[in-house]
Amino acid sequence: KIHESSTNNVTELIITGLFQDPEVQRVCFVLFLPVYLATVVGNGLIVVMVSVSKSLRSPMYFFLGYLSLVEICYSSTVVPKFIMDLLAKVKTISLKGCLAQIFFFHFFVVTEILLLMVMAYDRYVAICKPLHYMNIMSRQLCHMLVAGSWLGGFIHSIIQVLNTINLPFCGPNVIDHYFCDLRPLFKLACKDTFVEGIIVLANSGLISIFSVTILVSSYAIILFNLRKRSAEGRRKALSTCASHITVVILFFGPAIFIYMRPSSTFTGDKLVAVVYTVITPMLNPIIYTLRNAEVKIAMRKLWARRENPGMGT
Repeated sequence: KIHESSTNNVTELIITGLFQDPEVQRVCFVLFLPVYLATVVGNGLIVVMVSVSKSLRSPMYFFLGYLSLVEICYSSTVVPKFIMDLLAKVKTISLKGCLAQIFFFHFFVVTEILLLMVMAYDRYVAICKPLHYMNIMSRQLCHMLVAGSWLGGFIHSIIQVLNTINLPFCGPNVIDHYFCDLRPLFKLACKDTFVEGIIVLANSGLISIFSVTILVSSYAIILFNLRKRSAEGRRKALSTCASHITVVILFFGPAIFIYMRPSSTFTGDKLVAVVYTVITPMLNPIIYTLRNAEVKIAMRKLWARRENPGMGT
């Protein structure tokens, strides 16, 4: 403990941000604030629709509701602070606040990954075992799969933070990013973080490899099974799968680019991070509603009920 107190003199971190030019930062503020608001409103609408609409009672929409809830939480761990920092001359965060941001960011990211896997399994059962679908995807199993996703995210995140919390920070205190993440924080530790880096890579890498394998396998089996379907059956199944596959690519593409290669300090890395922290959460509700007739109908009914409160369902 004596060693820690003599070296742990950093209690506050300075964040470099996305760009240094104040003019560019103001432009980013004007661009990103509506994007974040659209993320919260769009995903919030899906959560409300799934909760109140009788036509969206199937397991697929049950999982979609939770995915949208996680999107709001995940975006909210990074984006509000990032947007406020765009107007600040000096961007700071306490070391405890930084660790909290890392914990919640990783918690919601891994919960989302596991939910995407659950949704792929749901589509696999729906398309490959349609006669047994309602028996297999029982309400109890759906609740267990969602609870398992949250628990998996929590365990992953606890490992990441416990791995980081005892690192000594004795300066410098400038974190080269627009939010707190493990790699930029490790660079500030005044000890060799090779072992901690390996633990992070193993923890994140195993989840990434496992989830990508499961997702690719699920959709490969689904596409293989669709050959036996009628043209109409194929079109309907592909329509729902296309939404999932688009979301998976948008989510995993940038994350793999950042985490599965040697770290760098390029602005390019930060811009890629913007895609999965700011842009992708906003696109998900658009992708799901544009390609899904049932969601569109439920949205119209919800809007009609709002316009005419006296109307029944």
